[in-house]
Amino acid sequence: MINRYSRKQMEDIWKQENRFSAWLKIELAVCEAWTRRGVIPDDSMARIREKSSFDVDRINEIEKTTRHDVIAFTTSVAEFVGEDSRFVHRGLTSYDVVDTALSLLMKEAGVLIRKGVLELMAALRDRAFETKNVPVVGRSHGIHAEPTTFGLKLAIFYSEMSRNLKRWDAALETISVGKISGAVGTYAHLDPKMESEILEKIGLRPAPVSNQVIQRDRHAEYFTVLALIATSIEKIAMEIRHLQRSEVSEVEEFFHPGQKGSSAMPHKRNPVLTENLCGLARVVRGYAFSAMENMPLWHERDISHSSVERIIGPDATILVDFMLDRMTAVIRNMRIFEDRMTQNLESSRGLIFSESILIKLVDKGLTRERSYLLTQRNAMKAWETGLKFKDALFADPEVMEILSREEIESAFNLDHSLRWVDETFERVFN
Repeated sequence: MINRYSRKQMEDIWKQENRFSAWLKIELAVCEAWTRRGVIPDDSMARIREKSSFDVDRINEIEKTTRHDVIAFTTSVAEFVGEDSRFVHRGLTSYDVVDTALSLLMKEAGVLIRKGVLELMAALRDRAFETKNVPVVGRSHGIHAEPTTFGLKLAIFYSEMSRNLKRWDAALETISVGKISGAVGTYAHLDPKMESEILEKIGLRPAPVSNQVIQRDRHAEYFTVLALIATSIEKIAMEIRHLQRSEVSEVEEFFHPGQKGSSAMPHKRNPVLTENLCGLARVVRGYAFSAMENMPLWHERDISHSSVERIIGPDATILVDFMLDRMTAVIRNMRIFEDRMTQNLESSRGLIFSESILIKLVDKGLTRERSYLLTQRNAMKAWETGLKFKDALFADPEVMEILSREEIESAFNLDHSLRWVDETFERVFN
């Protein structure tokens, strides 16, 4: 059910090898810019380009002494490059490299998240059209309300995920910036034009202004949208969980051959996948809060955000990638029990058409208050005695003085209640 390849792609983005590769990409782009300005000789640049590399184990070994990851990295690179390494990291502060690389990694992860959102939307769309005209009782406060269709439920989820897609595109745009502006963002040892050249080469824009870091409101937006996506998934998952309850039994997660629901009760078929998704959404929301906590830093920068981001960057993106994949599989494989939907729809004995009766009475000239009283009186009789709502109305002389049997019958019309489903689908999917 889980797309292991997709998850491996996401995990690989956050591995040390990929992070250091991004760092080296930035360092080489800076060296190229210095070469165009005549600061680094062409032959030195050729050797830097040819020899530049790093060793992850060596970086970790050096860092035990330096207690500084970027110095450990540049030291490892210098061991490969040799004498020309004196040109590497010229005019830069560590976070010119670290923050710009983080943007590259978040952008790379964001592309996979976007793909996952689109896949979930496709699954929701397919199942929505499949069940567009499958009637189901609507519920408010958990109580039978008016008829809807299962397809409309899924259309609502699709529409929400389409808004998440727009939010995610905006968040990716927001995070797709870098900074090559020096220790406190003043370009003391290079210039803004050079920064623009370097960032364009690696696929980012320059932050309009920075200090030692890219400002963390950008990251907070990214993680907040991840939390919104996770919470939308939870919303879908919770609906499926409720509809799988034994008393409802309208849908069910796919139950694998050989799967077990309980160590004690062999009959159990539990909604474990969607329960799991509801729990994971809580974790992702916590990461969004952590990202907001990272926004206020001392003066031009402190390092309190760094330890947080080392956790939430990989964890939040890997989790949401997993959640999207799992929810897509749940939607694709979900069992839908139309007969049970019909049984549940009819189980309240016509009470779901009470508003139609109310409106017919109002249209006959009664006040809304009087119409409500007459309708509710018979609805409560049906609730409490098990009588069909229609029969309760037929037995009420006061109602029968106002409405004919034909007019009452016409109020219990499922097709009338659902007559705008096609138009709603046009608005959602076109």
